[in-house]
Amino acid sequence: MARVTFECSVLTILMALGLIASASAQDAGSPSKEQIEKALPKPPYSPYANRDFPTRPFFGDTHLHTAFSFDAGAFGARLTPRDAYRFARGEQVTASSGQPVKLSRPLDFLVVSDHSDNMGFFPDLFAGKPEVLADPTGRRWYDMIQSGKGADAAIEIITAFSHNTFPKDLMYLPGTRPYRGAWQETIAAAEQYNDPGRFTAFIGYEWTSNTSGNNLHRNVIFRDNGDRASQVEPFTVYPPGSDNPAELWKWMQAYQDKTGGSVLAIAHNGNLSNGLMFPTVETFGKKLDRDYAETRMRWERLYEATQTKGDGETHPFLSPNDEFANFERWDFGNLDGSVAKTKEMLEFEYVRSALKNGLKLGQTLGVNPYKFGLVSGSDAHTGLTAMEEDNFFGKTTPQEPSPERMRNTFFENPQTHIKVMDWQVSSSGYAAVWAKENTRASLWDAMQRRETYGTTGPRMIVRFFGGWDFIPQDATSRLPAYTGYTKGVPMGGELRATPQGKSPTFLVAALKDPLGANLDRYQVVKGWLTKDGGVEEKVYDVAWADAERRKPGADGKLPPVGDTVDVANATWTNTIGSPELATVWTDPDFDPSQPAFYYGRVIEIPTPRWTAYDAKRFGTTPLPGTPMTITERAYTSPIWYTPG
Repeated sequence: MARVTFECSVLTILMALGLIASASAQDAGSPSKEQIEKALPKPPYSPYANRDFPTRPFFGDTHLHTAFSFDAGAFGARLTPRDAYRFARGEQVTASSGQPVKLSRPLDFLVVSDHSDNMGFFPDLFAGKPEVLADPTGRRWYDMIQSGKGADAAIEIITAFSHNTFPKDLMYLPGTRPYRGAWQETIAAAEQYNDPGRFTAFIGYEWTSNTSGNNLHRNVIFRDNGDRASQVEPFTVYPPGSDNPAELWKWMQAYQDKTGGSVLAIAHNGNLSNGLMFPTVETFGKKLDRDYAETRMRWERLYEATQTKGDGETHPFLSPNDEFANFERWDFGNLDGSVAKTKEMLEFEYVRSALKNGLKLGQTLGVNPYKFGLVSGSDAHTGLTAMEEDNFFGKTTPQEPSPERMRNTFFENPQTHIKVMDWQVSSSGYAAVWAKENTRASLWDAMQRRETYGTTGPRMIVRFFGGWDFIPQDATSRLPAYTGYTKGVPMGGELRATPQGKSPTFLVAALKDPLGANLDRYQVVKGWLTKDGGVEEKVYDVAWADAERRKPGADGKLPPVGDTVDVANATWTNTIGSPELATVWTDPDFDPSQPAFYYGRVIEIPTPRWTAYDAKRFGTTPLPGTPMTITERAYTSPIWYTPG
């Protein structure tokens, strides 16, 4: 009876689909096996046919400044947004220092994110426009720049802006002719160089909240073309704007309401915010509530994990058991060095601690405001997104390649004596976006769903899927993405509804940059909320090179992969490490009652840092303490587990 019922059900479905004739036209009441096999669609021979998921990451920079940014211009940048897009597309350009420069490979996309406030001011200052020179401060800054003291002028300009002493008559504000002209030129540059399917030039800007020197910047990225973006002007910090991120989010909502467009914000890495980037109690005098959490999570889908001003994943003070936490640190103070850093500030500045505190806030507020994906950006103020160690053109124009840059001072605050050396500037980083095609819409949508990762410069390919049913054989397939999307969720996704008795499984895979170093290991970083309301973290080595030789020790740690760097000659060999890593990992410590997050971290073998390349090329002797090697890495967006 059961067989008859099944066959009748199949018959009914096939007749409804028109795949076989009605029952009255058949001799028998049931279709034959041959009829069913003939009627049902067959899978194509080609395993690549009919794929409907992202098949490659697109690499780009979500954070680049040109001469249109007042501080970049003061530091000596002369390249415009059009120059920046040309360079990112793979063209050779002449840097502001007069040197020819070209990328090893074109990027796939770029956001020129010049500062919202005073956009376009510096080209007019440099040109000596009468209306700028009429102001005594403008005249003095102009004279400083003309006499070769542009860096000193830049520090003065940044400090004046940070401490609300910037001359009002020199402010380029929304609604004024010069400001509008700069914004329209920014849009026109992106429109000219946007080439759907080959290169994406996003329209964007950086909202530059920097009150008292505490960096709360956000990069604002439009999904839209110029017809919509030109209907508004960037939101500024000075009136009519605000330094409060909540007011930026209102501007973003107003933009969408007015134009029907779409926009998102990426928070600047928070290590120069002096504890203000990820508040847990109050912000700008207002207690954190559910509305704040919902609004922040809606507009800030991504976070900048690393860039030239240091790494923002975690800190040795916050993660003392993480052997890779002490990486490219900038933990001296706020942006202008006016207030020194304290250890109490660190928890509210770094990715991992923010993700952990987000779990706590999710319990108390009902919404997790820090459910963000990860990218990297350069924050270069040169118009050049040149972030590879052997092709690093610095953060600002004075740091473009020269025999002196490795020994020079980047900046020093004369009041606090906080000093940052040029060698401390990081050559980082790039954003990787898993999208179906290289267009504004497809890339932006991938950012919105957080299917992204950040690297410190290499273009390694990284996959990270979470689910409940991955098995070891899934990692041996040459099509891991098909299994990943079929059985789980990608980076940026969420896991719910725990199957009885199961723990989450993760399908992870990484492939080296074709021009870069082999891989040391793939790690999964977990954070979770304990039953007593505390938060914990743990780093798991899940796949690593030379697994036959390298076994975890009694402390659970892997032996180092080794080091083939020849510092004197700025070379290395890929005789250690692995070109690819892949595995399925199951969380051995899973408790279905505890909210958690997981993200992937991929570590390369040691390679020469940009300082080693400079020492070799220029014959410069590095200062004591200058790091000459680096372990490049990638950070994936997390996958969250929520009970129930």
